[in-house]
Amino acid sequence: VQLQASGGGLVQTGGSLRLSCSASGRTFSTYAMNWFRQAPGKAREFVAGITSTGDTTIYADFGKGRFTISRDNAGQTSDLQLNSLQPEDTAVYYCAAGRSPNGVGMDYWGKGTQVTVSS
Repeated sequence: VQLQASGGGLVQTGGSLRLSCSASGRTFSTYAMNWFRQAPGKAREFVAGITSTGDTTIYADFGKGRFTISRDNAGQTSDLQLNSLQPEDTAVYYCAAGRSPNGVGMDYWGKGTQVTVSS
């Protein structure tokens, strides 16, 4: 599975962005999809995950109520809706495919997309 994240950009505090991860390969629907982020000088952290069927989602505490992960198996995409963005959300966001939606044990990673939130 090859992954490519897109949709990042510059947004003001309180704004929204929708990130998209497009996948190639026939097995996309068998993988859980996850999103991570890495801010400058910080370790990469789990943001959200969704099961292969889309019936279960998991969020990091900082994303609950603000971020929404979704997927479209027919279109082979996974989106991450980011609302009420804050400067501390500034980071490179990555999508990844693996066997679980909790950010553990990812098999494939996409190149990141930069999200910058101005204060």
